[in-house]
Amino acid sequence: MEEYLKSTAVIDSDNPAVRERAHSLIEGQTNELEKAKSIFYFVRDEIEYNIYTPLFPIVASSTLENKFGFCIQKSALLAALARAVNIPSRLGFADIRGFLFPKKLVEFQGTDVFLYHGFAELFINGRWVKATPSFNTRMCSEYGIIPVEFDGENDAMLHPRGVDGKPHIEYLHHHGSFGDLPMSQIMSDWIQTYGQNYIDSWKMGFPELH
Repeated sequence: MEEYLKSTAVIDSDNPAVRERAHSLIEGQTNELEKAKSIFYFVRDEIEYNIYTPLFPIVASSTLENKFGFCIQKSALLAALARAVNIPSRLGFADIRGFLFPKKLVEFQGTDVFLYHGFAELFINGRWVKATPSFNTRMCSEYGIIPVEFDGENDAMLHPRGVDGKPHIEYLHHHGSFGDLPMSQIMSDWIQTYGQNYIDSWKMGFPELH
C-alpha cells in the first residue's frame, strides 16, 4: 500500500495546504469511512467543475488553490487529500461518451468520446471503491445531471442518464488504476486521437470556444 500513500509530483499530498485542508475536513472524525466521505463531498462541491480549465497545472495543490478544475484535476486532488490522512488512493481512467457535453467542444475535438476521463479510487475497509467527484451539485442542477453520491461502500460513477431520463454518459473502456498520473501515456493517446492543435488549445483553456 506504500505506493498509494506516498506524495507524488501530481498527487502532492505532502503539500502544506493540502495537508491542512485534509485534516480540517476530518476534524473530530475517527471513522475512516466518514473521513473519506467528507473529503469526497468537499472536492465534489467546493471545487467547481470547469471543462474549459487549462490542461496545466494538473497538480492537486494547484486545483485546491484555484477552486476549479476538470475531472483529472479534481480526482488528483481527492487522491491527495485522502493520502494526507492515510487513506490509500489511486487514479482510475476510462473512455466515455458524453451526451450532454457542450456541442461546440464536441465539434472542436471531432468526437463525443472523451479519452481518459479521470476518477479516484479509495481503499476503505479492506477494499477499493471508485469515487467520481467531477460534477458539483450546482452544475448538476443547471444541466439536469444526477449528482454522484459516495457512501464509501459502492462505486460512485457518473450516471448513464440525466434527470430527464435521456442518455448522459456511456463508459466505453477502462484503462486501469494507477498510483500516479500516467501523463505520457495519456498525452500520447490524446494527441493521436484529437491532434496537437487541440492539446495546444486546451493548454490555453480553449480560447476558440469562449
